[in-house]
Amino acid sequence: MYIYNVTINIDETVHKEWLTWMETHIPNVLNTGKFSSAKFTEVLVEEDMGGKTYSVQYTANSKKDLDRYYKEDADKLQAESLKKFGDKMLAFRTELKLIKEFYPTNVSN
Repeated sequence: MYIYNVTINIDETVHKEWLTWMETHIPNVLNTGKFSSAKFTEVLVEEDMGGKTYSVQYTANSKKDLDRYYKEDADKLQAESLKKFGDKMLAFRTELKLIKEFYPTNVSN
């Protein structure tokens, strides 16, 4: 499993508009068929640059799906966000490969 993580810092002046827009943008990314789910989270740290920071983690079943997203969809979807919010947002992307998931075990005291 692969995680395509997008971390975004959004300026306070467009924050509410951006949150509303993300309610459409995230489903649009999922509707490419390359991802099985997405988690939208707020990063709980105050940035020196101001604004609010969020992370969206899209789950892909394979590296092939992720590569197809880059080839077929990423440029168009990223351009939409730049056109709408321009220099009011800063984004960086990270790829993660899941090695193993751990879960708590029932431990008696």
